[in-house]
Amino acid sequence: MMQSIRYAAALLLALALSLPLTAAKAEDWLAKAQEHEIVLKDFAFATGETLPAITMHALTLGEPRRNAAGEIENAVMLLHGTGGNAASLLQPHFGDAMFRPGQPLDITRTYIISPSNLGHGKSSKPSDGLRGAFPRYDYDDMIRAQHRMLTEGFGITRLDMIIGTSMGCMHSFVWGPMYPDFVGKYVPLACNAVEIAGRNRIMRQMVIDGFRNDPAYDGGNYADPADLKVGQAIAANVLLLAGSNPYRMEAELPTRAAAEQFYTARQRRAAANPVDPNDTIYQFDASRDYNPAARLHEITAPVLWINSADDFINPPGLGNPAALASTMPRARFVLIPPSAQTYGHGTHSRPNLWMDELLRFLKENQ
Repeated sequence: MMQSIRYAAALLLALALSLPLTAAKAEDWLAKAQEHEIVLKDFAFATGETLPAITMHALTLGEPRRNAAGEIENAVMLLHGTGGNAASLLQPHFGDAMFRPGQPLDITRTYIISPSNLGHGKSSKPSDGLRGAFPRYDYDDMIRAQHRMLTEGFGITRLDMIIGTSMGCMHSFVWGPMYPDFVGKYVPLACNAVEIAGRNRIMRQMVIDGFRNDPAYDGGNYADPADLKVGQAIAANVLLLAGSNPYRMEAELPTRAAAEQFYTARQRRAAANPVDPNDTIYQFDASRDYNPAARLHEITAPVLWINSADDFINPPGLGNPAALASTMPRARFVLIPPSAQTYGHGTHSRPNLWMDELLRFLKENQ
């Protein structure tokens, strides 16, 4: 319990430092986050490798509610994006619109489970010690870990809903065919349902090769992630472009001087907060086998799939998401038009931009 309290306090401090105008609003729900570490023994990977155990870390909000049969019936799982962690969606810009009384994920009614997925956050990952010898996991492995975490760690036999952003959005389309009838409804935000190829794969490979080709990488045996200055800069720059909205950036950085000042400040922040290269390589490579299109018709649960037209990673028309959505019996695809109010790929975690669609979906699928 003390560990959970310390974690929540540290997260609140970080939010207060980065978002001083909004962090205080989040205290009433964020301070209630409980921390969990669930050990899954004898974990088998798709590569054929096994580990004696892996750990799945998760944060929860709210309390489980059980039906007459003793089954938890109000569980919703949040799934973060590539490089994220359990706290990624426990932020004011998401939680203040979702977790308060009367809102879609009201924590007086909903039991929210937000895991750090395999290879991320405080869950098992290469930087824990195995480095490049850590099994080369993929999305199927990550979802098996989520399923075992839910069933073995939380005693959950069915989720009411999965809300997934970016990588978590893609996980939704793998969850459905892999575990039919386990999830009541899906809200995938900001992804596609086709093979990771073209510019998307090139972008990922740029990050991977940026680290692997850095002189300080040393085959993954570097002493300090910050020593890989070339790799860190490439990763930060790629993600800055991939996650941005050109309309918002033009409005907020209307002059060359403003743009250059912003970029310089971002470079400094990235250098001061280096990511772990091995962890990042694994995270960006995990999507290599993703290609759920042929099995989407197996997802019979209601689906609300939302993308934004200013998403660099998932531009409108690529892969024809509307047509793919039509192969699922109960799916609806929504494309949010670009504006200075949207956030590019990051629109996925701004509920004010898609709240009306979510409320309609929940009302239709009560």
